[in-house]
Amino acid sequence: MRVALFTEVYLPAVNGVVTHVKTLKEGLEQLGHQVVIVTADSNVKKTQVSGDIIYCPAVKLEKLYGYDVASPISADRLKAIKDFDPDIIHIHNEFGIGISGAAMARILKIPLVYTMHTMYDDYVYYVANNEHFRELLTSVSHKYAKILAAAATEITGPSKKVEDYFRRCGVNKPVTVIPNSVEVDVFDREKVPKEKTAEIRQKFGFSDSDLVFCFCGRMGQEKNIETLLDYWAKNVKSDDGMKLLLIGGGPQLEEFSEYADKLGISDTVKFSGRVEHADIPPYYAACDCYMTASLTECHSISMMEGMSTGMPVLTIWDELNADQIEEGINGFFFRDADEMYVHMKKLKEMPKEELEKLQKQARATIVASGSKTIAEHLLKVYEQALLDFDRQKMYKELPRRAKKAYKQQNPDLYELIKPFRPKRKVKVKAKRVTKKEKLRRKAGKLTRARRAAALKLAKKRRDDRG
Repeated sequence: MRVALFTEVYLPAVNGVVTHVKTLKEGLEQLGHQVVIVTADSNVKKTQVSGDIIYCPAVKLEKLYGYDVASPISADRLKAIKDFDPDIIHIHNEFGIGISGAAMARILKIPLVYTMHTMYDDYVYYVANNEHFRELLTSVSHKYAKILAAAATEITGPSKKVEDYFRRCGVNKPVTVIPNSVEVDVFDREKVPKEKTAEIRQKFGFSDSDLVFCFCGRMGQEKNIETLLDYWAKNVKSDDGMKLLLIGGGPQLEEFSEYADKLGISDTVKFSGRVEHADIPPYYAACDCYMTASLTECHSISMMEGMSTGMPVLTIWDELNADQIEEGINGFFFRDADEMYVHMKKLKEMPKEELEKLQKQARATIVASGSKTIAEHLLKVYEQALLDFDRQKMYKELPRRAKKAYKQQNPDLYELIKPFRPKRKVKVKAKRVTKKEKLRRKAGKLTRARRAAALKLAKKRRDDRG
């Protein structure tokens, strides 16, 4: 099978979407399929094909994570895709590259698969200055997602949160949940040199007896860092032998660091600042447990990388991501500061053999979801997309009477394969009324009034004559 993966951001940038696309590409290629990546790059002036990657000219949006965003229209991009001749187009972003992927699937008459990775409702505050504008952007993003979902033959997402989001957008198509996967060989505690982990622990003042929790991610509002700091400050004491390392840079790094000072927890909470993705494994290996209070994740890849490094997870309760953790097997949930502290103490006081067992179980959970596994899951989606697309094509070619009978006999199936036709609001332009027309209408009203008065007078005279 020949698959074109459309993503606005790709290597050397690093985030959850990049990791997912890279892992999927590797898995598909291991299974003998051909893959091309279509991505935006603000460093190129015209479309460039380099091996199995198509780089598209773009502009950099500093307010949106510094992402490169490309134009949705490009004749060179379309030619490059035609030359590759894909069986499936799979889009992973909703901006220029994603839109062009949807358009090309329609032009080339091939199935479109759409994977949503990001809940944009939680990010609109980066570009909206007030509540009214945020509500407007949220409404627009919902309509936008609905249009893309309607154009797609199949929809997927890394957690049930995506399905819930689509339902709020008014999309009733089924959503196939396919959990993310990570590079388990890269995030392996046994492969990290011991001297590196010792150096990192020493750098932040962690002793050998300290139980070190860590969080890795963007230091921004959406990660709920303030809540994590508040929970930590409520119960954790300096002599508990527990430390927290927050790994990553971001727009609010300094603000969170100052907030930790204000709460008086700077002796137990440390900030690493920005760390390159290639350097993260030693940081994870220097820690014992992963901790997060974020509620915006769709099956967090950072958490999975931590688990792959052998860290059990302590995470805030999130019903739509509850399947990511098996309580007592690879981690624990908390709902407030007190419950978080209870689990922390339990982990701290746990016998060494029991903690090591928990760490091994955490890694085993992730090892089962490698690149081949995610590729196998998505191949099933691709096969279903090809089948549904053929059914949709067959339906379009049916005579009108046969279409009506088909809808009556297969109402559920019809909902899945019916052709996408966006509703269009037809605006009827009001006819301009000229001065002459106004006078004519006024004369007509006077004539009708006179006639009514004459009829009334004639009736009165007849009544008087008896």
